Amino acid sequence: MKRVAKIQLPEEEWKKRLGPDVCLIVRRKGTEPAFTGKFHDFKGKGIYQCAACGTDLFVSDAKFDSGTGWPSFFEPVAPTNIKTAIDLSHGMIRTEILCPRCGAHLGHVFDDGPGPTGKRRADRRLTNRRYCVNSRALKFVKKS
Repeated sequence: MKRVAKIQLPEEEWKKRLGPDVCLIVRRKGTEPAFTGKFHDFKGKGIYQCAACGTDLFVSDAKFDSGTGWPSFFEPVAPTNIKTAIDLSHGMIRTEILCPRCGAHLGHVFDDGPGPTGKRRADRRLTNRRYCVNSRALKFVKKS
């Protein structure tokens, strides 16, 4: 497994590089309103990368319309390209997804996507993943 160097910057540097709208999502764990992000209905072919550091996260072939208003993917580029953490905010228990390189908040993963995509529950049954991602946490590189 290839390891990449972690990126750690002071918050003021992140603000200068990313701007307030992106920082609200990726550094302060915000969420953009449903159906407002530039990628929720986007159909381009290529790679979705972390808006903060450029790490490859998802390929366009893994994107699907979940009807939720956020870009949704059924799997990352590779398991090592997504980090997860328990999120207890807003009175819920969710699984947050983060960029493993810079720690950017991307969104959340749920077990209600298409599939089965291989995630095992506590009872060992396969579930269906839906990686629900904020558009502002992503940048897109068109397939050449």
